[in-house]
Amino acid sequence: MLPQLPQLRRDQFDNLEKHTQSGIEFVERYTKFVKERSEIEFNYAKQIRNLSKKYQPKKNSKEEEENKYTSCQAFLSTLNELNDYAGQHEVIAENLTSQIITELLRYLTELKAERKSHFHDGRKAQQHIECSWKQLEASKRRFERDCKEADRAQQYFERMDADINVTKADVEKARQQAQMKHQMAADSKSEYSNFLTKFNQEQNEHYYTLIPNIFQKLQEMEERRIERVGVSMKTYAEVDREVLPIVGKCLDGMTKAAESIEPKTDSKQVVESYKSGFEPPGDVEFEDYGAGQSMKRTVSETSLSNSRGEAKERPSGGKSKGKLWPFIKNKNKSPKQNKEPLSNRFNEFMASKPKMTCLRSLRRGITLNSHVRNLIEGSGPEDFSHLPPEQRRKKLQAKIDDLNKDIQKEMDQKDALTKMKGVYEKNPQMGDPASVDPRLVEIAMNIEKLQYEVQKFEGWLAEVEGRLPSKSDPPRRQSGLYETQNSNSSTVANNCAQDRESSPDGSYTEEQSSETQDKVAIANTPEFDDEFDDGDEETLPTIGTCKAIYQFEGHNEGTISVTEGELLYVIEEDKGDGWTRVRRNEEEEGYVPTSYVEVSLETTAKGAMTYI
Repeated sequence: MLPQLPQLRRDQFDNLEKHTQSGIEFVERYTKFVKERSEIEFNYAKQIRNLSKKYQPKKNSKEEEENKYTSCQAFLSTLNELNDYAGQHEVIAENLTSQIITELLRYLTELKAERKSHFHDGRKAQQHIECSWKQLEASKRRFERDCKEADRAQQYFERMDADINVTKADVEKARQQAQMKHQMAADSKSEYSNFLTKFNQEQNEHYYTLIPNIFQKLQEMEERRIERVGVSMKTYAEVDREVLPIVGKCLDGMTKAAESIEPKTDSKQVVESYKSGFEPPGDVEFEDYGAGQSMKRTVSETSLSNSRGEAKERPSGGKSKGKLWPFIKNKNKSPKQNKEPLSNRFNEFMASKPKMTCLRSLRRGITLNSHVRNLIEGSGPEDFSHLPPEQRRKKLQAKIDDLNKDIQKEMDQKDALTKMKGVYEKNPQMGDPASVDPRLVEIAMNIEKLQYEVQKFEGWLAEVEGRLPSKSDPPRRQSGLYETQNSNSSTVANNCAQDRESSPDGSYTEEQSSETQDKVAIANTPEFDDEFDDGDEETLPTIGTCKAIYQFEGHNEGTISVTEGELLYVIEEDKGDGWTRVRRNEEEEGYVPTSYVEVSLETTAKGAMTYI
C-alpha cells in the first residue's frame, strides 16, 4: 500500500462536516431567538393597545364630560401617547421579522445547499483518487505476477536446454514460452508505469488543487455565515435604536401632558359648570319683641337654625297619633323632636296660597309628583327647568347648537339630492328624477321639525336670559321661603293652617287624621290629578344646604339614604310633618327626617335662592 493513502484518510472531511452542521444549527437557533423576541414585542404592543383602549372615555358617559378638565385631558393625551408607544413595539416586531428572521431563513436555505454542494465535490474527488489508487494497485500486482511467471518460464527453459534427454522441439517450445512471459512482464511493467504516473498526477492535483479549493470554499462559506450572524445581531440592536427617537417623543408627550395640568383652570371650570345663577341672600330683618307678644318665626325671610337645638329648648306638647306621610310603613327611627305649632311655621306660606293649595301640598305628601319621579328615574323636563338658571342656560344653548348641526346636515343632504336630481334631469339614462322627490320631502319635513325645536328652545333660552317673559312655564309650587313676600290671601291660608294645627308640637290627632283622609281621597281622584299635574312638573330650586347628623337608610318610597356628615341641598323645608326634602345631585332627590339633619336656609330680598 502506498504511503499517501494514510494521509488521504487523515483528511478532516468528517470533522468539517460536523463543524459546518453545528454552524447551521447555530443560525437556526439564533433565528428562533429573534422570532420569539418578535412575538413578545407583538404581544406586548397588543396588551398596551388594549390597556389604552380600556381606559379611553366611553361615548355619552360621565367620563367624556369630564374631559374638559386639564387633568382628564392630560390622562387622555397619555393614553394616546401610550397607543403610539405600542405602535413602536409593533414596528420592532415587524422589522425583526422582515430584516432578520425572513433573511436568515432564506440564507439558511442557501447555506445548506452550498454546504451540500461542497461536500459532494469533496466526496467525489476522494472517490476518484481512491479509484485511481485501486487501479494502480491492480496494475502493480499484475506486473509483479507477470514478472514471477517470466522468471519461472526462463528457469524452465534453461533446465530443458541443459537436459540432453529432452528433444530439440521441447527446448524450442520452452524458449518461446519464456520469451512470451518476458514480453507480458514487459507489458505489465509499462502499464504499471503509466498508472503510477497517472496516479501521481491525480494525487498531486487532488491534494494541491481540488481539496484545497473545496476547503477554501468551505472556509469562505463559514466566514460568510459568521459574518451574516454578526450583521443580524447588529440589525437586532439597530431595530430598537431606530424607534428610540419616536419612543422618546411619546415619553416627552406624556411629560408635556402632565405639565399641562392646571389645577386653577380645573377649579374654575367646576365653578363655571355648577354656577347656579341665583342671587345672594339679603339681610335678615330685625323683629321686635314686645310685652305679651311673642316673636313670629318668619321662615321665608330667615334661615332655619338647628332644628334639633330648638327642639331641646321647647317642651313637648303632646304625642302624635297620626303622621301625614303615606310612604312610612314602620315607625320613624329618627330621634324624637318637639316641634313648634304649625300655625307659626307655615303662617307666611299659607297666607299666600288658596285653600286648594293645601290640598295640593297634601297630595304631594301622598304621591310623588311627576317631576320628582323624573329625577328618581334619571330624567328631567324637556326645558331643563329643574336646573339652576345658569346651568339651564348652558343646557339650552348646547341643545340649540346640536339642533343647528342636525339642520345643517339635513341641508347638506338636501343640496346633494337636489344636485343629483338636476343631473338625472339632464341625463335621464343615469336615473329617474322622480325617485329623489320622496327623500327631498322627508328631509324638508325633518328640517321643519328641527327648526320648530330650535324656536322652542330659543324661547326658553330667552326666558332664562331675561329677554322674554315666561309664557309657557306653569306656576311652580314654591316653599315658604318664596311665598312670604307675595302673600295676599292670608284669611284663606290661616283657615287652612288652623285646620292643620291641633297640638303645640304640630302633630296630628285622630280626628284630624280622619279629616285628612277625606282630603286625600279628593286629591287622588282623576279630576284632581288632571287639574294639578301641570303644576308639579317643575323642579323646586335649591333654598339652602343641610348636614346629616345621623345616618338614615331610606327604604321607603320617596325617601333618600344619607350618611352621617354628608352635605346635601335643601329644596323644600319641613312643613310640620317632620320631613325635609333634599337633593344630592341633579338625579337624586327625596325626603329625610328633619331631626336627622342640620338645615341652613338663605334668602335674598327678592326671594331668589343661592347655593351655599
